[in-house]
This record gives sequence, C-alpha cells and structure tokens, in this order.
Amino acid sequence: MSPWLLAIRPATLTAAIAPILVGSAVAARAGELRLLPALAALSGALLLQIGANLANDADDFERGADTDARQGPTRVTQSGLLSVAQVRAAQWTALALAALVGCYLIAVAGWPIAVLGLAAITAAWAYTGGPWPLGYHGLGEVFVFLFFGLAAVVGSAYVQAGAVPPLAWSAALPVGALVTAIMVVNNTRDAATDRGAGKRTLAVRFGTAATRALYLLLLACAYAVPTALWWRGALSPWGLLPLLTLPLAAALAVRMTQAADGQAFNALLVATARLHLVFGVLFAAGLLA
Repeated sequence: MSPWLLAIRPATLTAAIAPILVGSAVAARAGELRLLPALAALSGALLLQIGANLANDADDFERGADTDARQGPTRVTQSGLLSVAQVRAAQWTALALAALVGCYLIAVAGWPIAVLGLAAITAAWAYTGGPWPLGYHGLGEVFVFLFFGLAAVVGSAYVQAGAVPPLAWSAALPVGALVTAIMVVNNTRDAATDRGAGKRTLAVRFGTAATRALYLLLLACAYAVPTALWWRGALSPWGLLPLLTLPLAAALAVRMTQAADGQAFNALLVATARLHLVFGVLFAAGLLA
C-alpha cells in the first residue's frame, strides 16, 4: 500500500460518512434535503478526519507513543516511510482544504457554522498536538463523540435545513456511540505502549477491563436510541432497520471481551468501523422511510 494511503488510514474514513448520511436523512425528513451543502459537509468531515489522522501519525511518533512495540497498523513516520515534515505539510493542507469547504458552508448557513468549523479544526489539531493534547489526557473518546457524532449529524442537518430539527440530537446519539466504540478499541489495544509514553487514555487511566465494559455500553446505547424513538412514536417501524445489525454487534461484543493481541484488536477495529457505517446507512434509510 502507498505510504500516503497508510497515512490517511482509509479504513477509518467511513467514520466521517455515517454521520453525514444520518444528518442528511434528518434534513430530508424535515423536507430540506440540499445536495450541495450535504456534499460539502461530507467533504469537510473527510478532510477533518484525514487531517486528524495525519496529525496523530506525526504527533504520536514525536511524543514517543509510536514505537517498534506498537501493535497497531504501520505508522508512516515511526516506520520512516514518510518524514515528519511531509506528514505535517499534508496535515495542514487537509485542514486548510477543510477550512475552504467551511467557507462555502458559512455562506450557506451563517455564523454558527463558522464557530463549529473553527472548533472542529482546532480539535483535529489538538487531538494529539499542541501544548495540551486531548488524546493524551483521556479526552479522545469525548472528542470523537462530540465532533464525529453530535457535531457531524447536527451540523449536516443544520446546513441543509437552516435550523436544527429536534430529531437531529437524538439521531446523533447512536452514531456518536458507535464511532466512539472505534476509538475505545484503538485505545484498549494501545494501552501498554501508551502507558509507557505517558499517554493517559481512558484505557491507561482506568484499565482495559473498564474500556471493554465501555465498548459494550456504547453498543447497547446505540441500539437503545432507535428503539426508544420508535417506542415514543417519533419513528415508524422502519426506524428499527439498524436492529438488523444486532447479530454483528453481539459478535463484536464477544470479540471485545476476548481480544488479547494486536491482530485481534486490529480486526475488531475494522469490524467496528464497518458496523458503524452499516448501522448509519440503515438508520438513514429508516429515517427516510
């Protein structure tokens, strides 16, 4: 695989797709689907994730979190495939392009998007960079839930509808829960090397038993939300389409309790990302039905 493909981590980019699909479905349900703002929101989310991935690659290498003992996929700076300077240049290019997309969305939807966009770009940089990196202080999961869950779903609905449909907040919760589950797998896998590098993730602070339990809780929350929305009459029975993925989620829950090495965690991470995408597609379809 090309070093640049390794650097942007294409297998993780689906995490930016599902929330935009769900947010757009919420907008469409309100009669406000707008294709160009939706595509711009998707482009911006992908660029932000690419920028964050590149920053993470360089930052973790410079801070000593990525070493030969790491169990995850190849990191291009740690392995010498690309220099830190090359990765930094690509990181800022991706974030600059995200800002340009944001300028269009600001023109469409106004100043709230300027605030949201500035916060998102800052968080993408500060996730593992800057003087107080979020990921090194146990806030990685919070960052992911807020920006790739709540902000992405609610923001993509807002740029199309011109306001936030009330359903957007509820619809964002399962999307945010599953994308956070991806981060939990990643940090549980890396707990030993992160501890040695002083990276105080939740897995380091509370132990891997706690993060395994958190993963199960996040899965349960994801499936509880559409069920509760249907029970309250906010969704038709079509809103229960995501429950078709319950067997997959149950299998992943078992695998999370049993994973013991990098290979198992890496496969689980990819499978959780796949669950997030399929759940998002089915949830969006259920919202539209």
